Amino acid sequence: MGPDHVFCMFVGAAITLAIQWYGRRKVRQAIAAPDLDARRNIELLDAENSQRIGQIDRLQDRLATVESIVTDRSHRLGHEIEQLRSR
Repeated sequence: MGPDHVFCMFVGAAITLAIQWYGRRKVRQAIAAPDLDARRNIELLDAENSQRIGQIDRLQDRLATVESIVTDRSHRLGHEIEQLRSR
């Protein structure tokens, strides 16, 4: 091996290290950069979840009303209906 082979090995090693450095830098940038589409999707899902929670709360209130009507004794329900009619 002559001196020009050693020089080529050093140049090849320097090029390989430069490529590796550039690749690592790009990976770090990609990891650090916020994914705007993912962030937007998360915000949309949060808004939809809030809406669904509101719907569930309203349904629970309605179900509680229906349960009280169904489990109420008939004479009490009849009495309340008569009170409503007399108003």
